Amino acid sequence: MTLATTGAVLGLLGGFGLVLIVAGVRGRRITLDERLAPALRHRDRTSVLLRVAEVRPGRFGSVERLVTPWVSDLATWFERLGSGRADVQRRLDRAGSADTVEQFRARQLVWSALGLAGGLATAVLLAATRGSSVVVLGALVLLAGASAFVACDLRLSSAASRREERMLSEFPTIAELLALAVTAGEGPVQALERVSTTARGELSSEFGAMLAEVRAGAPIVGALGAMADRTGLPALTRFAEGVAVALERGTPLAEVLRAQAQDVRESGRRALMEAGGKKEIAMLVPVVFLILPITVVFAVFPSLATLQIGL
Repeated sequence: MTLATTGAVLGLLGGFGLVLIVAGVRGRRITLDERLAPALRHRDRTSVLLRVAEVRPGRFGSVERLVTPWVSDLATWFERLGSGRADVQRRLDRAGSADTVEQFRARQLVWSALGLAGGLATAVLLAATRGSSVVVLGALVLLAGASAFVACDLRLSSAASRREERMLSEFPTIAELLALAVTAGEGPVQALERVSTTARGELSSEFGAMLAEVRAGAPIVGALGAMADRTGLPALTRFAEGVAVALERGTPLAEVLRAQAQDVRESGRRALMEAGGKKEIAMLVPVVFLILPITVVFAVFPSLATLQIGL
């Protein structure tokens, strides 16, 4: 290779490298949009009515997605064993869950499969160690699967009950905030919007969902009735009726809200007293059957020992 050829190759390589460096520098240049993107909040411009709801994966996300296509066929069989579709949907609404009935059935199926697997493992262990009968081991496996099925259903009911208790505990404060906003001159809808944006909790989220229905075109009275039906709490039903009457007839709302808050506090106090009374009765069981017999034994045993020594 001559000196001229070597120089030409080196010049070509040098020019190609220079082109790569310039392209890399231009590719790394940050535009104005990229500089402002971290400081701006992304906003979906799609209409809320046309937006596709996002399906959140459950605790067993991949397994639930695989099982969900067959859950619709098994729903009728599940409803024969447990609660119906309407009851499950109502409890999902009361629990504030975004899951569908099919997702809940898939979760029940996964729980039942895990219960059957645990029962089968226990049955194999008992058969290998103690040699139990096949009938007893089969009954154990079926009992484990049925227990897991019922436990999933009871878990949903427990979640709904806990959410209702939190909503009842939040209601007096929310009602007084609404009464204060109405007294300050705001309308019922504006007061609901203010409370739903400033407060945090289960009840404020329900108010937010109700106001979203109102913004979508539903009448305020119908949205309040739907919220009352969705929660199923008597206090919220009275609240919805009071707000509806105030909107239709123009009656004062502040005093009604304060009275409802006081009624909820009184009902909570009565429930607490009733729970305390039940606990007192439950405490009699260990006192009568455990502490009292031991006390009698300690009181009588020395006398019996003394009599035996004297005899």
